[in-house]
Amino acid sequence: MTTHALPAGMIRALSAGGPHEGYMPGFANDFETEALPGALPQGQNSPQKCNYGLYAEQLSGSAFTKPHPERTWCYRIRPSVKHTTTFRKIDVADWKSAPNVLPDVVSLGQYRWDPIPHAKADETWVTGMKTVTTAGDVNTQTGMAAHVYLVTRSMQDEYFYSADGELLVVPQEGRLRFCTELGIIDLEPKEIAILPRGLVYRVEVLEGPCRGFVCENYGVPFTLPNRGPIGANCLANPRDFKAPVAAFEDRETPSRVILKWCGQFHETRIGHSPLDVVAWHGNYAPFKYDLRTYSPVGAILFDHPDPSIFTVLTAPSGLEGTANIDFVLFRERWLVAEHSFRPPWYHKNVMSELMGNIYGVYDAKPDGFAPGGMSLHNCMLPHGPDRKAFEGASNATLKPEKLDETMSFMFETRFPQHVTEWAAKNAPLQDNYIACWESLEKKFDGRPGVK
Repeated sequence: MTTHALPAGMIRALSAGGPHEGYMPGFANDFETEALPGALPQGQNSPQKCNYGLYAEQLSGSAFTKPHPERTWCYRIRPSVKHTTTFRKIDVADWKSAPNVLPDVVSLGQYRWDPIPHAKADETWVTGMKTVTTAGDVNTQTGMAAHVYLVTRSMQDEYFYSADGELLVVPQEGRLRFCTELGIIDLEPKEIAILPRGLVYRVEVLEGPCRGFVCENYGVPFTLPNRGPIGANCLANPRDFKAPVAAFEDRETPSRVILKWCGQFHETRIGHSPLDVVAWHGNYAPFKYDLRTYSPVGAILFDHPDPSIFTVLTAPSGLEGTANIDFVLFRERWLVAEHSFRPPWYHKNVMSELMGNIYGVYDAKPDGFAPGGMSLHNCMLPHGPDRKAFEGASNATLKPEKLDETMSFMFETRFPQHVTEWAAKNAPLQDNYIACWESLEKKFDGRPGVK
């Protein structure tokens, strides 16, 4: 394992307070934070002159006329027009965007992958990104892409931002630091982070090698799901989301900025760090969330509810009830339902489901779905428990049972997910995954009363 200290020249705000020093609690709050006293204007957004000779600039994540626009006012050493020069197109081999439909890759099927081996060569956040599936169209800002990241090296005087979508980061091994324009986020397994569209950041390895999953959301930003009859409590509570306090770099050093735009990658060279926001206020910001604070709900009498009750975040589509993306979590919980089949039932539906295992054993697939592994069940393709899970659940004594030491997740979308060439030909695809259902037996007996 390798470790790295705080980035040189990165200045943290010291006034965050509370039990989570360095972070501010709340989801989509209107935050305000400053790394130098008096750097944040009060009573207006754009004064004639800002303190410390700073520039006022707005970062918008939605149209100005949206009823509740996503926007943040930044007070920075240089306006961001000074953080780019002429762009030069570059190749990033394994990071793909939708549409990515290949004639020699069959996406129709039930697929599962073993954990992706750690990279042998040095890989940064950008070069270590491997796309597994794409859905929708990045140019029309619909759909998503699912990636695995394999990171062994910190970005050195190198920065990245995406104009294509926000990134939902789900670590599985190792610890990363995201040094962003709006502050610092440290991330480890059992946590997630959201990095908004247009936000500039550098990724450093705190403890490596690092492996995890990324959902690239081309659509509207993630939000908390409507709770409906569940009501005001449980699931993911807003107070458990943490936004970073202001931190900035004032470094005059040759730097490289990489931009992802319409599925293509470009680089630009500048003479300083672009992480120069000294103060900010607004609701468009990165945040982290501890998955251990997610409070699942479920049946307390009979039957197994559908997985929608485990939704942590959702990115709505234009069609109500059919999300652009749902991020769903299957974590430790009690099973108590009477006279019921407790694991997920057999089904096929309109949503395309990519699952990943963070740690432990997933109850519907006790064999073959290892931590770091993935599975894909595309829309309208049947799936469900393997024979071992079916027989165990069908014949178990139905006493209260706790599923312990388990955490898996699902990126599901209303769009078909198309497998990339890398996922089909280079990743460790399990050729025999579909065999997990071959041994299911015909149990039909037409005699009255037979179970």
